[in-house]
Amino acid sequence: MMDPRRRQLLGGVGAAALLVPDVSASATQAAKPLRAGILGFDNYQAVDFTRLMNDPKASGELAGIRVVSAFPGGSPDIAESREVLPKWIQQIQPLGVTVAKSPADVLAQVDVVMVMSMDGRAHYELARPALEARKPTYIGRPLAASMRDAVRIFQLAAANRTPVFSCSQHRFSPGFYDMRHHEEVGDVLGCDVYGGCPLEPSHPDLFWHGVHGVETLFTIMGAGCKSVTRVQTDITEYVTGVWADGRVGTYRGIHRGAIQYQALVFGSKGIVPSGKYGGYAPIKGVYPQGKYAAYEPLARRIAQFWKTGEPPVSSAETLEIFAFMEAAHESKRRAGQSVALASVLKRAGA
Repeated sequence: MMDPRRRQLLGGVGAAALLVPDVSASATQAAKPLRAGILGFDNYQAVDFTRLMNDPKASGELAGIRVVSAFPGGSPDIAESREVLPKWIQQIQPLGVTVAKSPADVLAQVDVVMVMSMDGRAHYELARPALEARKPTYIGRPLAASMRDAVRIFQLAAANRTPVFSCSQHRFSPGFYDMRHHEEVGDVLGCDVYGGCPLEPSHPDLFWHGVHGVETLFTIMGAGCKSVTRVQTDITEYVTGVWADGRVGTYRGIHRGAIQYQALVFGSKGIVPSGKYGGYAPIKGVYPQGKYAAYEPLARRIAQFWKTGEPPVSSAETLEIFAFMEAAHESKRRAGQSVALASVLKRAGA
């Protein structure tokens, strides 16, 4: 029976084989890798994912995939994008990737897609032709720069019966990913997450970088948040979520001072600090610590998703994460009043 989360995303389509290329382990397929394309690669992760996927020694989920074409994209009004894109162009070409002149040129050459622009404002328009062409698509953080665009992306995917997912690489960092089922924690009863929270004027406050910490909170707590309140100062963001079952989770976004990405988890058996960001969260087996420790866990999940059509994170949970952040923005506008996530989702047309 199909996972109900996938049925929700795909509008009831009954078989991944209708949606993704046939990547069975036949000799023919082994000789013809799954071709991947990138739309927007001013995000440093795009190059690191390419190194992992195009490595001749790639194994497991990463085997049989090759990034072949990429459209640079870039956002002139974001300083970081202007500064880093020339460097990534120089680094991605030696990996055997053709730098394309348009997204259409990429889509004509590939089976599956990564939308990796650091600018969430661009993601809907970059993802739209890929989803309409029914090419399974991963969208890097942030999924979008508005709640409405986040909803539109999933609606477009469902209308075209195309699998899509988005998440922060922090989700699959083992120090976070393993805490929901940690032997010393037991049942998770609450969680305090903290991490750096730089702001970007073109994006709502938490959407730009705070999404890493908020996604970490949901990775550990699970979905089910009902309301949010927020306090902001020049030094700190402090967002409190109340879950339907009475659990409370918080996100402390650090603007100034020492920065570390971690969490404190309150459980039925104990109170346990999470591991720090980085390292591996394997699907099966154990991957040794290595150069790309921060990105390989997600790269492997993306590869598995492309091969199976099964998103590792549901559209419902991703939309709840964005509703959490949007409710935090609304709470700030209301001077710290509690805001229901249901009202945010309804206003966005979810």
